Amino acid sequence: MLWFPYAKINLGLAILNQRIDGYHNIESLLSPIKLYDILEIIENPNQNKDELKLTGFPLDISIEDNLVWKSVLILRKHYTFPSIKIHLHKQIPSGAGLGGGSSDAAHTLLAINRLFHLNINRNALIKLALEIGSDCPFFLIQKTQYAKGRGELLKPFKLNLNPLKLLLIIPDISISTKNTYDKATIKTHYNLPKDVLKKPIENWKQLLKNDFENIIFTDFPLLAEIKEKLYQKGAIYVSLSGSGSGIYAFFSEKIVIKLPEHYRYYWLIF
Repeated sequence: MLWFPYAKINLGLAILNQRIDGYHNIESLLSPIKLYDILEIIENPNQNKDELKLTGFPLDISIEDNLVWKSVLILRKHYTFPSIKIHLHKQIPSGAGLGGGSSDAAHTLLAINRLFHLNINRNALIKLALEIGSDCPFFLIQKTQYAKGRGELLKPFKLNLNPLKLLLIIPDISISTKNTYDKATIKTHYNLPKDVLKKPIENWKQLLKNDFENIIFTDFPLLAEIKEKLYQKGAIYVSLSGSGSGIYAFFSEKIVIKLPEHYRYYWLIF
């Protein structure tokens, strides 16, 4: 069974406060984009154990720390199903704020549920996904959602940016979500993302903010330079995605831009 876990971008991200449990309350629009990993899960009839094979972009973590593996372990605490073989081919860069690991984990839950007819309902799947990561529940829904709380309180949000072109740039920088949250400061928000997103996109440059940018740009000033360069090239709106190094920009038409050879970039249909 093949699945295609998709990436996401954050349109605006407001850090509201820190909770008693140590997490932060945020508000952000999460939107799927057409950049995918490839996930294959099949029964492993000749072995009494689960197996995970990784190909594609390298991951600097152990198998035990991989969110796909953690998803399997969490499911096995609550449900019984045969041993499985998993092949994950990574095409979504890690540390870029695109949610690739969380998407892989969520799609692992969906795949095993369907493969073995476990009949886990959506609410139960969301509860399991939240044990893995705050943005995992979003990847179970597969549509644009406005997120509150830790990111798990989701509500559908209509956004139509056709026919704009989306450019996604991935510099050779991986950023730790935990380290970035540890540096987060709380400020008063006069323009929450949900309010700004209702305005024409031409207003977003001044009003739609990602609160992580000040932190990340201080540590990685090159990212701020890329953002400014994209505006100079005619971008309508430019932002980091989430707490990562990935930068996206909306243009009215495709442009030619020179980037270092080791950067990855994608023109995507939004």
